[in-house]
Amino acid sequence: MTGSSRPSRALVLHGPEDLRLETRETPYPAAGEVQIAIRATGLCGSDLHYFYQGRNGDFVVRAPLCLGHESAGTVTALGADVTTLQAGDRVALEVGIPCRKCTLCLQDRYNLCSSMRFRSSAAVFPHLDGTLMDITNHPAILCHKLPPTISDVQAALIEPLAVCIHAVNRSKLDISAIAQIPQRDVTALIFGAGAIGLLLACVLAATQPFTAIVVADIDTKRLQIASTLPYTNITPHHLLAKQASSSCTPEADDDYAKSIAAQLAAKFTLPHGFTRVYDCTGSPSCIRAAIHASSPGGAVVLVGMGGPRLPTLPLSFAALREIDLIGVLRYDGRCYPEAVRLMASGKLDGVTERIVTHTVEFGNEGGQKAFRLAGNGVDDEGNTVVKVVVMGEKG
Repeated sequence: MTGSSRPSRALVLHGPEDLRLETRETPYPAAGEVQIAIRATGLCGSDLHYFYQGRNGDFVVRAPLCLGHESAGTVTALGADVTTLQAGDRVALEVGIPCRKCTLCLQDRYNLCSSMRFRSSAAVFPHLDGTLMDITNHPAILCHKLPPTISDVQAALIEPLAVCIHAVNRSKLDISAIAQIPQRDVTALIFGAGAIGLLLACVLAATQPFTAIVVADIDTKRLQIASTLPYTNITPHHLLAKQASSSCTPEADDDYAKSIAAQLAAKFTLPHGFTRVYDCTGSPSCIRAAIHASSPGGAVVLVGMGGPRLPTLPLSFAALREIDLIGVLRYDGRCYPEAVRLMASGKLDGVTERIVTHTVEFGNEGGQKAFRLAGNGVDDEGNTVVKVVVMGEKG
């Protein structure tokens, strides 16, 4: 049985800071798809890059594009052959659509699929629209049913939570090995107190045996939010920004990175460094500091998206100390179910209200406000903005 198309409002980017509310026709879902009324979409750093610059690194918007991919909603219609969901189910959307046939997809590493089409990304052309719209169609197999204990706002955090879980899975501690060392030496350092850095700190605190998790940033207001996270082993640390007048030679850059690492080691009494270091900034200076701050045999996990520049890194230092450099691209095929389970478990209670600092209603005015809030980093009252979630109409 099929139905007719439905009109849907969508926030569409036509160029840098040119966001328009348009009405489009959304067809009835095809076989294997469901139609979803979008209830919540969180704004990501990539959305902001596209909004302000019309590009995210090397990926340039070449046609009008609907942004947003951290999303959840309610199923309103089923395409043929859909048996796992029914109308009224609340779902989180896993928005990367792979080929499902290549070697990487068959290993559940679909995030590395060369045919990947990711909603709201300009990496492929024609672009695949994101979820800042009233209704959308999506493969049922990539829609994860939500329990009633997960709110719409919490559901908008499932996607970034999956990123954090993937970072943790890629760098998991060897429990048998760490049992042989003093517990106080099992430590983690996170560069970046944005939404991903704060959420990652919470995931580590809730699921991993770190005795200390340090969140480092130059932004004191975001560190203040880090200090309110509901875990006793998370500690914020203020980094001093490099002086603008400082030399920009590779040697000077490395000296600055060493000074950050030494400062952290001294403050937290860790002469051998941190067991795991996670960079959530993509900043070359933080990646350098991460390598110097790692313990011998440790790991530096690259979570943040770097720019197109080719930074100079202390690779010999990393090699001689057997420090693993671990890349993280979004999440693999195992992370979304794990993210839903973790959010539903209660282990992250008290986290969402600290990270989602602002919500706005979907629409032209709300869309403009959401991007301005997220881009400015503070609201009109001077409050810090970490994560903005755009809320759709209630069904």
